[in-house]
Amino acid sequence: MLTDAAAPLWPALACAPLLALAIDALWGEPRAALHPVVWMGRALDACGARIAPAQPTGRDLRSFWLAAIAWCALAAIAFVAAALLQWAALAHLPAWGAALVLGLALKPLLAWRMLRAEVLAVEDALAQSLQAGRARLAWLVSRDTQPLDAVAVREAAIETLAENLSDSVVAPLFWFLLLGLPGAALYRFANTADAMWGYPGMRGGRYWQWAGKWAARADDALSWLPARLTALALWAVAGAAQRGFAWQALRRQARATPSPNGGWPMAAMALALGVRLAKPGVYALHPAGRAPGPADTRRAVDLAQKSLLALVLLALAAIGLVAVYALAAPV
Repeated sequence: MLTDAAAPLWPALACAPLLALAIDALWGEPRAALHPVVWMGRALDACGARIAPAQPTGRDLRSFWLAAIAWCALAAIAFVAAALLQWAALAHLPAWGAALVLGLALKPLLAWRMLRAEVLAVEDALAQSLQAGRARLAWLVSRDTQPLDAVAVREAAIETLAENLSDSVVAPLFWFLLLGLPGAALYRFANTADAMWGYPGMRGGRYWQWAGKWAARADDALSWLPARLTALALWAVAGAAQRGFAWQALRRQARATPSPNGGWPMAAMALALGVRLAKPGVYALHPAGRAPGPADTRRAVDLAQKSLLALVLLALAAIGLVAVYALAAPV
């Protein structure tokens, strides 16, 4: 049987993700001054300004290794800080108190309410005018939105929803369930570093071709399985109702994007909705699909929410099975 010291672990670790999602649904994001991802971004910005060169360079191993060392140092700070907080909560609080602390700490590391609201805001803005839709989309994506027509704006919003369902919600929960709060903090740091450093050229007045390689590869590695789990959930929720949504088709479409991970949830969403999702000049997912309409954005949000629910229920079932096994096993 579990010892008295270990007994609070299971309810706390099982309830923390539910509490985090409930806090997210009720209150959304904390203020910037209290947001750990904002702190991560500021640290990355300060380090990046000193590491990445201001002009394009050739092979730059110095920038690569300096960025790798800085990444590891900052990641270690995030991991250790989260580990200390988790240890203090589990060691010194009752199960309900530990669950509350872990849920509050996990919430800033995921963002479903904000993602959902921003994607729907793009559709609402498009209903006003194309220019309003472009302007609202610019809050979500780094690409130039001015050349995009209404269909391309909607495609980009749905793509962002699918990709960030994995990056901003499923992956933090996955790493929390695998490694606890330190795992979720490490993933969120890696994903933030990739968003800020992981570019193949110039961005923000700095050249990231070499300085951003480590951050990009680390995020690829940590996102590999969550991206496929997200696609699997979308496939399971919508596949039975959508003719032609076969796993083989999903694998084939997912390889069409430059990203080793982003194509999976985006292709799953395209196939589930029966629409074409494309980034001009880069890729086209489910090219035989129809152009997405206004109702498809809301269908995409609904499908993403159901897929998230399915994954959470699956995770809770897995935690329950492990807890039952641990309780039944002899000491």
